[in-house]
Amino acid sequence: MKRALVLLAFLTGWLVLGAVPASAHVEIVSSAPGDGARLSAAPPLVSVTLSENVGIQPGSIKVVDLAGAQVDAGPVFQPGDVAEQLAVRLKPDLRDGSYLVEYAFVSADSHPVRGTFAFVVGTGPLVTAAGAVSAATGTDAAVDAASTGVRWLAYLGVVLLGGLAFLVLCRPAARTDPRARRLLRWGAGLVAATAVAAFALQGPYAAGRNLEAVFDTGLLADTLRVAYGKLLLLRLAAVAVLALLVPRLLRPELPEQLRSRYENLAMVTGFLVLLTFSATGHPVTDPIMFVSVSADLVHFGAIAVWAGGLTQLALCLYRPAPGEDPAPVATRFSRIAAGAVTAIALSGAVLALRIMPSLSSLWTTRFGLIVLLKIAGFAVLLAVASRSRRAVRRSLTEAPAEGTTKTVTADLRRLRQAVVVEVLLGVVVLALAALLTVTPPSG
Repeated sequence: MKRALVLLAFLTGWLVLGAVPASAHVEIVSSAPGDGARLSAAPPLVSVTLSENVGIQPGSIKVVDLAGAQVDAGPVFQPGDVAEQLAVRLKPDLRDGSYLVEYAFVSADSHPVRGTFAFVVGTGPLVTAAGAVSAATGTDAAVDAASTGVRWLAYLGVVLLGGLAFLVLCRPAARTDPRARRLLRWGAGLVAATAVAAFALQGPYAAGRNLEAVFDTGLLADTLRVAYGKLLLLRLAAVAVLALLVPRLLRPELPEQLRSRYENLAMVTGFLVLLTFSATGHPVTDPIMFVSVSADLVHFGAIAVWAGGLTQLALCLYRPAPGEDPAPVATRFSRIAAGAVTAIALSGAVLALRIMPSLSSLWTTRFGLIVLLKIAGFAVLLAVASRSRRAVRRSLTEAPAEGTTKTVTADLRRLRQAVVVEVLLGVVVLALAALLTVTPPSG
């Protein structure tokens, strides 16, 4: 683990020296009419050009007059061949006066971007968002907190499911351990429940509504139309299949050929679950999306294998199966953990380099500060892991000589304590990861 700490320090320095500008959330590049424009006659439509193609999102552009009455007519559409350009038609024979355009788009990484601009028809005064009736331009605080909590619980669920790799590769005795299986069921249940909750919350989150709007069928239909909603349904289907596969895969009397088939199916469905997270986060805003999404898949997958394995290892150390020796289990997992940590560090550095807008954003933005906190938490995790691995090498993997029972017991106790601390720190790091997903890289 000392090598991993050195690698983390090197990659942190690489991040500081090599950060380059990257894309953030969707932005308004231009509009017609422009903000503050004075027109002699009412335009037939209002259009906006975005920084990315978000598809046609119903209700994403609204135009209101000074009284707050909606004056647009018909659905949002693409007026030309430019995929990033969207428009809405206006009612005919609009009277002279000031009009406010309200837009609310969901970017490719599932976050809402809202704002307003105004124009005048005739010679009247220009009234901005501060002087006219306007829709909400911010996310409801309760909805925002609920969305962050749901994402955190979803990550915990994936981590618990990641413990399946530990059972298959490191602890054969756990195939019949009901406690180990229960952790996997909890993981599948968390992922499924949070997928449903995220689907229900996305509508109010994007529209700036409160928690009561989770039952709004119109908002639910809007979520289903966008890629984020479809990926949540894919996640729900994939985790349902995985939940059915796990008890079959862990049957001790399973023929080897059938076991291999179930293992392959479990890897495919597990990959789909991970993909639904990576394809709805910040990596999809990268112009070279393949690099960032691939790095995020490696990053999250390695975290799931490592942290899920730690949770299962803690269970094994505190409550081993009758006659089970935890020494070979800890030794096998130690090797897997070393590879997972290296993958986490390398993929995390690639993600930060691709997503961070600039070097200064590390200490000038909320996103950058959370990244630094996550790196610090990861470094502490590695330090604690180094201690537990030393306990494994010193006593658990070697046959104790006569009179060393007390030393072995003390080392085992230290290993248990270190693993529990690792699990608790992992929960904190996952909470920071959940905060990152709802924080714009530029803010």
